[in-house]
Amino acid sequence: MRGGLSRLKLAGMNRILDLKQEPRPAFGTVLAPTMTVARFQNGEWGRSEARPCGPIELHPAAHVLHYASTCFEGFKAYRWADGSINVFRMDRHIERMRQSARALVLPEPDPRQLEEMIRTTIDRNRDAVPEAPGALYMRPMLFGTTPNIGAAGAAATEASLIVLASPVWDYFAGGMKPLRIYIEDVNARTATQTGKVKTGGNYAAALGPTLEARRKYKVDQVLFCPGGSVQETGASNFLLLRDGRVLTRSLDSTFLHGVTRDSVLTLAREEGYRVEERLFDVAEMLEWVRDGEATLSGTAAVLAGVGTLVFHGQDHRVGSGEVGPHTRKLRERLVSIQRGESSDTHGWTKRV
Repeated sequence: MRGGLSRLKLAGMNRILDLKQEPRPAFGTVLAPTMTVARFQNGEWGRSEARPCGPIELHPAAHVLHYASTCFEGFKAYRWADGSINVFRMDRHIERMRQSARALVLPEPDPRQLEEMIRTTIDRNRDAVPEAPGALYMRPMLFGTTPNIGAAGAAATEASLIVLASPVWDYFAGGMKPLRIYIEDVNARTATQTGKVKTGGNYAAALGPTLEARRKYKVDQVLFCPGGSVQETGASNFLLLRDGRVLTRSLDSTFLHGVTRDSVLTLAREEGYRVEERLFDVAEMLEWVRDGEATLSGTAAVLAGVGTLVFHGQDHRVGSGEVGPHTRKLRERLVSIQRGESSDTHGWTKRV
């Protein structure tokens, strides 16, 4: 990497990984050398500190270990061609984390302190930010630490806030490949009231059905459609695309309000697409994909095209079966803003 470290210390391990080797490490498996930490005690947040990324001390009775009082965020900082580091939609992610904290009755992070922690983490790991198409993936996390195994009906009064960073590389290094998605039309991904919360329990709930569908049908992900109403996959929002139109589930408490989703819909409207945010069912979706496109949206891949939907054991090809032109077009438009290759008219990027 130009002006950067070619070797990073793996958190919690005493070995060095040569990041120039191929293939690249899997997403999220390499952590940058420095993290920032703050603690909530006695009704207030203490000062944050930067420290080497590594193991943390946690009481075995900590609230998070017994009652899953935890939430997190995920977004990226990019090294632009001029050498500057710019983070994408940090304000929106900070606000969503505060919303998650309120929903889980966790101490709410101060937005100014959290932003400073994010900036400090990026600055201390500046040399670890890969050049495009790589990025530095940011992972703030908040969890309850009150040592009380009898607190099932009580909120955590103590908490820790940690900001991690992970250098990641091109998600589609081998080229964009169409995904194979299983349609689950009975079970929901999450509890209704916590669907929009970015908490680990939601991902844990989706893991079993996803691995089972992967074993049975060789799929990449599961699209949860409880009662036949299309919702989201275990880790991504879901959109349907075609000439001049975008269709996606309208926002409610049952699924995650994705920042990538919001960004894509904003750009789609600017490109002249008619964006529909409403309820729709599996039957309408299967009719749409006969000659339309389906795509997943999220921080890691931005947009990932779907080639096949599997429903009740039967394959349904999506359009041509390949990643469609609308998926590619909207992804390229958003990525060009994130990398500083085109103008950001929305104020989404911040130099750090």
